Amino acid sequence: MNPATLTLSGLRAAYASGDLTPADVLTALAAEIDSRDPVIGGYLSHDLELALADAKSADLSKPLGGVPIAIKDLINVKGHPCSCASQILHGKYTSPYDATVVRKLREAGAIPFGRTNMDEFAMGSSNENSGIKPCRNPHDPDRIPGGSSGGSAAVVAAHTAIAALGTDTGGSIRQPASHCGIVGLKPTYGRVSRYGLVAFASSLDQCGPMPRRSGPRH
Repeated sequence: MNPATLTLSGLRAAYASGDLTPADVLTALAAEIDSRDPVIGGYLSHDLELALADAKSADLSKPLGGVPIAIKDLINVKGHPCSCASQILHGKYTSPYDATVVRKLREAGAIPFGRTNMDEFAMGSSNENSGIKPCRNPHDPDRIPGGSSGGSAAVVAAHTAIAALGTDTGGSIRQPASHCGIVGLKPTYGRVSRYGLVAFASSLDQCGPMPRRSGPRH
């Protein structure tokens, strides 16, 4: 069993049975990233050592205990870069605080792991507009993954993430989820706090989950 291919529910079951630890999963994800992401370009950065340190104190009794979650690179995570896929911020800004959605993920036991590619400042719907590097559809690298949360969709579909957070203003979770064959949800406006998201259109922006459905690897 490759831990990187598990769904959220499958991973939680493997933790409960004692078949896997969070460190096992993070190590498997890092290997998948090294193997697949040079072609896909779904990640802008990731820090395995920091994630492994978080894994040591993971409380597996919590709803998302020990589950690594990839984070779109316009959502602030304390101690991590937040570039919005722009050269303006790339390598120049490290977040001093957690966005509310990240804080709540941590409270539920999750481990933020990796910053995912996107259209620069979320302005696009194909992920061809990243200011750092292109992101490709893992099912066919000649095709787009959709956007602006294309990196989040791509890493989940490629089994280089268990699940991810994206943001949606006019389709930026739902469209890349459909392009990459995963699940994407834009919550009702106001249901999820926007604090700590870099704004595009504040009256429409929403943060939502992007997990993988059960099924064979493509």
